[in-house]
Amino acid sequence: MSASSRPLLPLILSTALLGACSHQLPTSGPSRSAIENTTAEVASRAVQVVDIDAKVARRLLDQRRHSLFSEVLGGQRVATTIGLGDMLEVSVWEAPPATLFGGGAVDPRNPSTVRATTLPDQVVDRDGQISVPFAGRIPAAGLTPQAVEATIVSRLKGKANQPEVLVRVVRNVSSTVTVVGEVNTSTRMPLTAGGERVLDALAMAGGVRQPVHKMTLQVTRGKTVAALPLDQIIRDPAQNVPLQPGDVVTAMFQPLSFTALGATGKNEEVAFEAQGITLAQALARAGGLVDSRANAQGVFVFRFEREDALAWPRQPVGTTPDGLVPVVYRLDMSDPASFFVMQSFPVANKDVVFVSNAPAAELQKFLNLVFSVVYPVLNTISVTR
Repeated sequence: MSASSRPLLPLILSTALLGACSHQLPTSGPSRSAIENTTAEVASRAVQVVDIDAKVARRLLDQRRHSLFSEVLGGQRVATTIGLGDMLEVSVWEAPPATLFGGGAVDPRNPSTVRATTLPDQVVDRDGQISVPFAGRIPAAGLTPQAVEATIVSRLKGKANQPEVLVRVVRNVSSTVTVVGEVNTSTRMPLTAGGERVLDALAMAGGVRQPVHKMTLQVTRGKTVAALPLDQIIRDPAQNVPLQPGDVVTAMFQPLSFTALGATGKNEEVAFEAQGITLAQALARAGGLVDSRANAQGVFVFRFEREDALAWPRQPVGTTPDGLVPVVYRLDMSDPASFFVMQSFPVANKDVVFVSNAPAAELQKFLNLVFSVVYPVLNTISVTR
């Protein structure tokens, strides 16, 4: 290097360094300190930053626990009753010699025995009644076939000789269950005295059209609505509860997913099953933390929560227009205890799991940028020697 160029070296290097500092370093997201010190406003309120510990994980897990069918809908069978529009067949037997119903058939094996007469099928009318000759109008809606039989017998006593009656539901249109949603064939399933259950209705509809582990079954009974992952119903027979007339079984395909960003093995949207997954499973499916980049103390989950989900550290609590609280959950994976906590912390649909870069990684990027500016300067100086 010539003596004349030597005094210029500090000036050139400082100029190069200032040029490097003026550039924005490339990054995959905010640093750990930027998130922890955030003053970002959502709906005019600060974002809540919450440390993930056993208490927080337990509270959120309890809130996301599905209400069991056996608890909400019960496991008792309901007696099948006759309803409006059902078609009934009424058969009457009477002992000889009196034959009030003269058109009855005689048993060829013993002609002296009772005679049976089957009346024409009839539909339960809007008043909930049917008509039986010599017995008049018979209430039927809301009663079991056995109760209708007893009423007809009581009406025929004194008119027929030792009458016996059999009432059979030929067509059931009132005691049905509707099956809709992601099934192969939407249908209305008649209920019988056997007490059909949830999986019976699903089988009647030809099964589901999507993978079982991604399906949720919802049962609507009046104003009560309960939903469970299909694979949980299959695994736990107690959740395969008996159905009741008017129930609506809906098979729902709900593609749940979270987004992995930052210093993880892969940055992408990751689908998970309806049963749900934990933060430990989510990080594993995202390829884990990148050892050369990740800040183990900077694992974050971005989510919108209900206002009553937790006791929020920042007061007053601000919400979005739809009443949700923006929350950043923070996990320190440098603490061995965190590996137990993350096994119970539930991941919700549409969560963003972000792993920040370590400070050393940011420094390395800065030095690479500096050297990319300085090296050409040094090469130019060496040429002028």
